Amino acid sequence: MHEIALADGRVRASSGIDDAQERALLVSVDSAESLSELAALADTAGALVIECVLQRLPKPDPATYIGSGKVEQLALNAQALDVDICIFDDELTGAQLRNLEERLGVKCIDRTGLILDIFAQRARSSEGKLQVELAQLQYRLPRLMGQGTALSRLAGGIGTRGPGESKLEQDRRYIRRRIADVNESLRELESRRELQRRQRQKNGVPLVALVGYTNAGKSTLLNHLAGADVLAEDKLFATLDTTTRKLELPDNQSCLIIDTVGFINKLPHELVSAFRATLEEVVQADVLVVVSDAANPECQQQRRVVAEVLTQLGAGDKPTIEAYNKCDLLTERPPLPRGQLYVSARTGEGLDELTREIQRRAAALLHRVRILVPYAQGQLVSRIHAQGKVISEEYTDEGTLLTALLDAIALERVARELPPGSVLPANEREDNA
Repeated sequence: MHEIALADGRVRASSGIDDAQERALLVSVDSAESLSELAALADTAGALVIECVLQRLPKPDPATYIGSGKVEQLALNAQALDVDICIFDDELTGAQLRNLEERLGVKCIDRTGLILDIFAQRARSSEGKLQVELAQLQYRLPRLMGQGTALSRLAGGIGTRGPGESKLEQDRRYIRRRIADVNESLRELESRRELQRRQRQKNGVPLVALVGYTNAGKSTLLNHLAGADVLAEDKLFATLDTTTRKLELPDNQSCLIIDTVGFINKLPHELVSAFRATLEEVVQADVLVVVSDAANPECQQQRRVVAEVLTQLGAGDKPTIEAYNKCDLLTERPPLPRGQLYVSARTGEGLDELTREIQRRAAALLHRVRILVPYAQGQLVSRIHAQGKVISEEYTDEGTLLTALLDAIALERVARELPPGSVLPANEREDNA
C-alpha cells in the first residue's frame, strides 16, 4: 500500500514505478479518509497510485462530479504524469463518466466499478463468479446509453475485467438476457444452499457468522478458532466465498462458524443484490461475531458502516459479540462492556475468551427441559444425547427421566413422539415433583 500525505487539499502517494501497472489518478469530493480507502482499493486492484486529489464540495457536480476548473487541472495533471486511468470516489452516472473521459482524455471509472473489478479478480467459486457477473451486468445496463461507446474497453485493465464485455456494450438486450440466465443459474445454486441450511437446522447445530469491515481479520480469526486454512491476506476483499467450519466449544458441544465477505463504506447496491444468497447466511445465523480492526483509526466509523449494512440485510437485531481484533497493536485498551472483547488473531490473545462467549450465546439458544421417556421408546434417549446436552439422567418406574438442553427444532421433534405432558420446562417439572 502506498503511503499518502495530505497537503492543501491534495493527496500524493509515494511509490516506485512499475510499467506493468496502470498509472492511476484518484479523485474525491468526500474526505481524506475516504480517499485513502479508495487508494487502498486501487492498490488491491493492481493500480499504481500516482496522485490523489481531494476537492471538498457540498455535493458533486451533476455533469462532471468535480468543478469544471478542477477538471481542466486534472487533464493537465493526467497528461504530465502519464496517467492511464482516473478513479472517482463515488458512483457516477454514465453521462458523468462520458463527460469526464472526453475532457480528461483517459479512461475513467468510479468507486463501484473499481470494487466490482476487485470482486471479478477475487471470485473463485462458481457461485461467486456468477454473483460478480450479475453485479457487473446490473451496474453496466443503465450506463449503456449515458456512456455510449465509452463502455468499449477492449484494451483491458482495471474496470474491464469480467466475462463477455465485448458484447455488453453492443447489445442492451443481450445484457438483459444474460442477467436472466445468471439469475437462473444462481437460483439453482441457492436451492442447494437452502437444502444444506435446512439440514443444519434439522441437526440443531448453531450457526455463528463472522462479519465485519473488509480486512478486519475475519479469515485469520476463523483459521485460528477452527483450524481452517482460508486465504488470509492484508488486502481488501481477500475473501469473497463463504467458508464454513466446525468449532468445538468448551462444554463438549459444537457449532458451525462461517466467514463472510467483508463490508465497506459505499458498498455498491449491485453487490448487495447479487450476493443476497451468500449474505443470507448472515441473516440465518444464530449469533454474529462482529470483527473490527481495533488498530485502525477509523475503527468506530467502520463499525457504524457494518451496523448499517446489517440493518439493511435485516440482521440488525441478531445476538452479537463485538471482537476488537489486532489488539496486539494497541498501546491503550479502554475497558469494554460484557459481550465486547479484545482479541488478536495473530497472537491468539483473547481467543479462548471469545470461544467461551460464543458458547454462552449458543447455550442461550437452548431450552432446559425435563423429559420422561417411556422404556418402550428407549431409542429416543440416544437421540436426545446426540441432538442436545443431557445434564442428568434418572431411571424411574415410568421411564428414563432426563434433564437436557435442546434447541427449539429438536425439542419439537422429541415432544411429537412422546405422550402429552412428557416434556416440561425443568423448573416446572421440579416444582411439581
